[in-house]
Amino acid sequence: MKKLIVQIPCYNEAATLPETLAALPRQIPGIDQIEILVIDDGSNDGTVEVARAAGVQHIVRFPRNLGLAAAFTAGLEECLRQGADIIVNTDADNQYEAQDIRHLVEPLLAGRAEIVVGDRQVKRLQNLSPLKRRLQLVGSWVIGQASGLNTPDATSGFRAFTREAALRTSVLSGYSYTLETLIQAGARHALVEYVPISINAQTRPSRLMRSISHYIRKSTATILRAYTMYRALRLFLALGIGMILLGMIPGIRFLYLMLVGQRVGHVQSLILAAILIIVGFQVTLIGLLADLLSCNRKLLEEVIYRVRKMEFTGAAQPSSHEPHPKSEGRTNV
Repeated sequence: MKKLIVQIPCYNEAATLPETLAALPRQIPGIDQIEILVIDDGSNDGTVEVARAAGVQHIVRFPRNLGLAAAFTAGLEECLRQGADIIVNTDADNQYEAQDIRHLVEPLLAGRAEIVVGDRQVKRLQNLSPLKRRLQLVGSWVIGQASGLNTPDATSGFRAFTREAALRTSVLSGYSYTLETLIQAGARHALVEYVPISINAQTRPSRLMRSISHYIRKSTATILRAYTMYRALRLFLALGIGMILLGMIPGIRFLYLMLVGQRVGHVQSLILAAILIIVGFQVTLIGLLADLLSCNRKLLEEVIYRVRKMEFTGAAQPSSHEPHPKSEGRTNV
């Protein structure tokens, strides 16, 4: 029996949550059971009460605002705990067309993908300014290069995961999960597929993109951190070899001048060459050490995967209003 849980991270979404919940499909071909999970990220506007009144089966509540990445991660863990075979993540502001959930889960049911992402077709998004559309496209291209995946819409939060993919997903960023999870999926060669989706009219401004400068700063830091974590050798090796090659230029110049008899006044070239080559070798060694650490990281990820699998397989299923004994810093209500 295939069980689907739709998880909805919320922060002060009492006004938009009813419409979002009402739009969710109740039946999907190939799915036997559909349930809803709301993750309340420290809301103070009655979001939990709205979810209860709408008959949401599962609610995870944070005592304070911890951010979207923490809410997403807590949602995945609770969905796994509740026995989900497929997990769909959507936004509480009804940005995504809920009926497209059937298109998200179809590649998973067919076995073609482990993760499916909704493609908003950014080029045609009218609610974004031309500059923001360009930034989205450039950002998606950068993520594609970093992950080795085709990522036409890297920041889309409308996603579906198989149980296995969710068990292997870890989010370390405190900003957002969208970019890091794609780089992580690419690093482990997961099957990721994009499907075209529709979006609804905007109900409120984005809380992640407070300003263009804020978005660029946060996204750049997330990409660099994730890429360095999963592609450390490639990054540091490229930097190290680049510095060594750069150092050879003044070095060759110094040797040439020595050979033609100009032996005075060119020691600066020798010093610059020595500095660049030495630093280049040091950066390369850092890359080798980082690669060794990445081997330990892979082993730890495998350990975490196995622990999760044991924890969430055959675990007792708490009711939607029963606190879970292993919840720390949050309450299941």
